[in-house]
Amino acid sequence: MKIVLASQSPRRKELLERMGISDFEVIPAQGEEIATRTLTPDQMVEELSRRKCAEVAASRPGDLVIAADTLVAVNNRVLGKPRSEEGAARMLAALSGRLHMVYTGVTVSLEGKTLTQHEVTSVRFRTLTQADIIRYIATGEPMDKAGAYGIQGYGCVLVEGISGDYYNVMGLPVCRLARMLTRFGVNTLAMAAEKEQKT
Repeated sequence: MKIVLASQSPRRKELLERMGISDFEVIPAQGEEIATRTLTPDQMVEELSRRKCAEVAASRPGDLVIAADTLVAVNNRVLGKPRSEEGAARMLAALSGRLHMVYTGVTVSLEGKTLTQHEVTSVRFRTLTQADIIRYIATGEPMDKAGAYGIQGYGCVLVEGISGDYYNVMGLPVCRLARMLTRFGVNTLAMAAEKEQKT
């Protein structure tokens, strides 16, 4: 059995490695990330992670597939990835001085058994000036991030505080995923210990 990450996100790859999983393949799902509009944010991320997982699992029978999807919501209004700098500016203005929620859906699949869950983290931004927004966009960081910011990058200076799993805001709730993986016979702490003993 191989472990497959159905995502091209370098942050998710890094987080899997931090969990102690060093031997895995990356096979990004190719389907469009469009969820049913009538769903709530938690339902959306679960649906999208299930779709990604099913797509990759279909070509990798016998392997354990992990898929995830993250979105940002303000008052249940979903903010995806910005398509332009103007879109990024609008998103950042909407987050300025406010509390928002970051949702990540995670699906794990192996030999027909599938488990899907989600994590929610609340994040509060400090009040941003127009100059703050322009300068942050100039870094290029917002353009491939849900909600137009990355907490692990330059966007860390925008965040006043969080409640919940920090890694969920990066795109992968590692504590929840580790618990999910035990249901499939994968213990990440045992893998980490084995890896360290070999070095």
